[in-house]
Amino acid sequence: MKKQDIPQDESNLQSANMTEMLYVTDENNNYTTAQSIGWEAKKAALDESMELIHERIQEAKQNVADGIVSPIIYFMELNKMDLQVLAAYAGKWQWTVKRHAKPNIFKKLSDSTLKKYADAFGISVDELKNFDGK
Repeated sequence: MKKQDIPQDESNLQSANMTEMLYVTDENNNYTTAQSIGWEAKKAALDESMELIHERIQEAKQNVADGIVSPIIYFMELNKMDLQVLAAYAGKWQWTVKRHAKPNIFKKLSDSTLKKYADAFGISVDELKNFDGK
């Protein structure tokens, strides 16, 4: 793509005051970098991805309210984490995080264990303990 042809369509990047670095060719056909705020196809893909993420967050919130999962799952989704990432941040094994995602196990967790999760989510232990999904 030529530097002068870089699309600058309105996108999610623009609303976050961000740009994307692209490799382009200059007037001498040498590779260089340039900034773009996005283009329509990328905006559509990002919008769809964000909608799917929002749906997952809402589903997790409802599952917490229904007593199906613990608040760990909601905050994991809210922070766009998966089990592997959360386990690494909390210093736990993945199977341990899965176990702690069960409401009856979650209720028995010590404050020191909850603190590890709360720190990973950037919230307080009270926020984690008292989140009921409603």
